Amino acid sequence: MDFKSSTALYLIAACVILFVLAQSVFFLVKAWKRGKELGIDSKKLKNSITSSALFTIPSALSVLATVIALAPALGLVVPWVRLSVIGNITYETVAATEAINAFGITTGISEAITDPEVFAGVAWVMTLGICFSLVILPFVAKPLHKKFLNAGKKKEEPETAVVADEQTEAAPETKKKKRSFAGFMDYVTPALFIGLIGAFISNSILGAGKKDVALDGAGVLSVVTLVTAVVSSIILELISKKCKLTWLEPFIMPIGMILGMVAAIICYNVLPPEIAMLEWRG
Repeated sequence: MDFKSSTALYLIAACVILFVLAQSVFFLVKAWKRGKELGIDSKKLKNSITSSALFTIPSALSVLATVIALAPALGLVVPWVRLSVIGNITYETVAATEAINAFGITTGISEAITDPEVFAGVAWVMTLGICFSLVILPFVAKPLHKKFLNAGKKKEEPETAVVADEQTEAAPETKKKKRSFAGFMDYVTPALFIGLIGAFISNSILGAGKKDVALDGAGVLSVVTLVTAVVSSIILELISKKCKLTWLEPFIMPIGMILGMVAAIICYNVLPPEIAMLEWRG
């Protein structure tokens, strides 16, 4: 039963992580040399490196929270490798859960996987699913980038330009078409994100689980975790805006996730068992 933490698996993971680190160092050196060629001061380059390193801390916290969430089912190695290369909690947890459900297991990532075949299947789904974005990226990145740039330019145009265009017969129709994409992109990304978060929220409130598996369905702990994460995120968001703490914004989501986990652990150990273990969809 050591297939989730075997020596061979750790060696494979170490090779992947070392490759990622080597790639990072390679591009860092290339960027430094290019900066010197452009005549950029060494102090500015160091400040840029420092700020970039600090900017990765929120992402690292999100990675840590995702590894903690996936570790009970998949162990430490596979989540560690997956999140060290490319991925995030909104993809990894959904991919792992759906892959587990495909094998007829309804516990999702809340229970340890004991079947090597299921473990291998989940790992393949998580890996191949995220690789698809890298495959299509070379074909769609440039056209999409141009669209976003054009949309941004159209939004920045003064209203006088709109009035001037409307003086002709064809211009208004063209203008509407061009501006429609900009308006569409203003809403599509937030809508996708809200829909994804809504799926997690509904599962925490109404998610069904196995009756013979403790803490598998929606219950007191899932709601406590959800409410703590949401409330703490809202409070941090208000603090960052009120006090103009722009550096706090990238930390809001990972801190909210971690506080939600901490709240669940505290409630599980403090509340009476009949309350902490209460599930209305288990």
